[in-house]
Amino acid sequence: MPTKEKQDEQTTKWYDIPYPASAYTFPREALIHRVRFDKEYMHVELTDGRLLSIPLWWIPTLHNAAPEEREKYEISQDRKMIIWDPDKCAINDEVRIDDYLAPPPPDTPRETT
Repeated sequence: MPTKEKQDEQTTKWYDIPYPASAYTFPREALIHRVRFDKEYMHVELTDGRLLSIPLWWIPTLHNAAPEEREKYEISQDRKMIIWDPDKCAINDEVRIDDYLAPPPPDTPRETT
């Protein structure tokens, strides 16, 4: 416990906050607006303005696919998944955007290098 002398030496400095909390944007939900690819990443633009860039090597089916096949995706009706239909392209995969925004569950094995 601090002594009375130490307590008297401690001061609290207050700073003005120029904007109220209501002026900030706190995304509630991640919804996909559009998707684009380059040689190394899948870039996912969300409806709230965030841009998520996912390395293609994280998703082997996309990493190993031809660039023109990657472009044959569909965005799910709820705007939370990117889907490649094997009847329409050489890729059979789905990417849930929430999987790349939230931390993995505690029981998920982690790679060690």
